[in-house]
Amino acid sequence: MKIESDYALDALNTFGLKSTAQHYCRIETAAELEELVQSALFLQQSVAWLGGGSNIILEPKLNSFVIQLCNKGIELIAENNDTVLVKAQAGEVWHEFVLKTLSLGYNGLENLSLIPGQVGAAPVQNIGAYGVEVKDRIHSVICFDSYSKKWQTFSKVECQFAYRDSFFKHAENGRYVIWAVIFELSKRFIPNIKYGDLEEVSNRMASGQTLTAQVVSDAVCHIRQQKLPDPHITGNVGSFFHNPIVAADVAADLKQRFPNMPQYAQEDGRVKIAAGWLIDQAGLKGHQIGKAGVHLKQALVLVNLGGATHTDVLELSQYIQNTIFEMFGIELHPEPNFW
Repeated sequence: MKIESDYALDALNTFGLKSTAQHYCRIETAAELEELVQSALFLQQSVAWLGGGSNIILEPKLNSFVIQLCNKGIELIAENNDTVLVKAQAGEVWHEFVLKTLSLGYNGLENLSLIPGQVGAAPVQNIGAYGVEVKDRIHSVICFDSYSKKWQTFSKVECQFAYRDSFFKHAENGRYVIWAVIFELSKRFIPNIKYGDLEEVSNRMASGQTLTAQVVSDAVCHIRQQKLPDPHITGNVGSFFHNPIVAADVAADLKQRFPNMPQYAQEDGRVKIAAGWLIDQAGLKGHQIGKAGVHLKQALVLVNLGGATHTDVLELSQYIQNTIFEMFGIELHPEPNFW
């Protein structure tokens, strides 16, 4: 375990922002984690836990101790005739983990293919796509409490999952370090292809092609690649804003004013509004401030046009929020964390 000073984080955030951490180290084992939280530097400095860097907007200079989780490992820990419990270490790349489960015949994560980031970040954000949220497949989350210096396992209920939300987003900053996640996956494939963009999969099924989890995964990857920029080529953090959820009466009023507005009823009676549609209708595709811009193909994605700064992204985000509120009376909230 090596602690470095003035460490460049440029390659460790998918938006590609230039940033330097006052101190940085990477850890790969539980023993290293336990040792690190006892160190003087950890106790004296502000700490930031880094995964794949796919959900953060960095300032140029971080006066903090950035610790990156790089632990690896995937293992089957229990099974019965219908389901399996699979434990994945937090440092595993999410998409690679999804592909591994599919190759083993474990189903349930196929709709979440190609989401950037690492396994450890998935519960925090309760990542979701194409009609599925990761909470649907999480059994429990193994954490290290950096305050008590003890290991703790959170059940699915204790994680308090909600739309793009969980207990971990509201706990004391950096207290619980997610070290591994246990997933309950199915040996039987039950397709979830209700989401509109997966119509192609429905057509294949209707034409007699065998529908498998891998087919759904491939379709999801194709859709994402067509719509979303590759962060290795164009810096971005994926969807930049949460889809707002409003009361039913507010949704009805909006639908009357904007008949073409996509709306999605929620189990609690509220209605989800498509943030990308709002931004598109506001004519903001392609809008830029400094070197940060709104993606031309997908309005929900902000991109680094080359040399974007933390200030560029913050100002563009605020401009979009103000514009949408003025037009629709809806508040948008960013998904990424601003460091």
